[in-house]
Amino acid sequence: MCKFNNSKRITLIALFFLSTIVFSQQKYQSATIAFYNVENLFDTIVSVGYIDGTRQPDDPQYHISIPKSDISKYDTVYYRQRYEYDKINGKKIIRPLILQEDEFSPGGKKEWNSEKYLRKLHQLSKVISQIGKDETGTPPVIVGLSEIETRQVVEDLVNQPALKPYNYGVVHFNSMDARGVDLALIYQKNRFRVTLEKPYPLDLYDLSGKKIYTRDILRVTGIMDGEEITFLVNHWPSRSGGEKRSQHNRMKAAQKVKAIFDEIRAENPDAKIIAMGDFNDDPVNASIKEGIGAIGKKEKVGNKDIYNPMESMYKKGLGTLAYRDSWNLFDQFLISGSLVENQKKFNSFKVYKVEIFSPPYLYSPEGPYKGYPYRMFGGDTYYPNGYSDHFPIYTILLRAVN
Repeated sequence: MCKFNNSKRITLIALFFLSTIVFSQQKYQSATIAFYNVENLFDTIVSVGYIDGTRQPDDPQYHISIPKSDISKYDTVYYRQRYEYDKINGKKIIRPLILQEDEFSPGGKKEWNSEKYLRKLHQLSKVISQIGKDETGTPPVIVGLSEIETRQVVEDLVNQPALKPYNYGVVHFNSMDARGVDLALIYQKNRFRVTLEKPYPLDLYDLSGKKIYTRDILRVTGIMDGEEITFLVNHWPSRSGGEKRSQHNRMKAAQKVKAIFDEIRAENPDAKIIAMGDFNDDPVNASIKEGIGAIGKKEKVGNKDIYNPMESMYKKGLGTLAYRDSWNLFDQFLISGSLVENQKKFNSFKVYKVEIFSPPYLYSPEGPYKGYPYRMFGGDTYYPNGYSDHFPIYTILLRAVN
């Protein structure tokens, strides 16, 4: 299991007000980048998806969530999951199917209510506020999030007392995911300025030819402390139906990510790119090794390569989620070679370290899942002190300053 090991850390003296660190008499500016699968962050309102066909897909208002009770206000809009489109007055509608997100509603099996929702927000904000803070003196500059229902739940999250002082902005697009969960990215506005935000849908079909509705890949490019960097937030198709049976879906997702890397590098060969997410595959699986072409050994990574720092961690037995007494490392960073520093010069932002954030309070303290990530629900049983079924991951970027 993956218990946090303080002995692996190099002690760094944090100058909190400057977000800089001092090591071997050299000052470095630091930036923590994190990813967290927060597991089912739903509000208490049963919603449907509304697509405005008069807008472009990269417009955040193209596909929005609306309360089920407001359907009559939007021409003829039905439920969210079948996605057989018609056009009415220049707008696209969605035909009905059962909403799986009903599970997280006051009338659902989990008896989801405002008290539980606010508790979930409190717990998650506490975790995010502490990621990398021991080393850098501040919460992450960037956090990729998966399994969030709407933009509003992310807005509610960043307005929690633990995060509000850091003035986080939000990037989010509704996806076509059949379960109603999306991706988002939050960023400290005083450190990062967004210049491009864009969803990349995945065109997937199962072995019978049926359309699979899953999460998009979220691209956010911006300027972080004067340097351009791109983040790709991922939550690849699950292993539902079996790892091998579903493998081709994750391979398709991997090929899409690789194509996005190539697209960005065609404009700037030295572009700095970090893909992060829950890939539903381990670092040694074909989607990562062949589809992405990720290299696990840092010393072999060139500027045009993609580095996976999680491969060596996985081979040591570390993981971010547990299932049937075994650990997986589905949560990973895939990093452009331009962010890899082998000469220890750090003349611009480069990866200094990568960690799994797993302090003791994130482990389930008792019961059949003792030692696993501490979930808020085990089945339909509510654990108010729980968080998520995944541990967060983070990387610290450094650059030397005079």
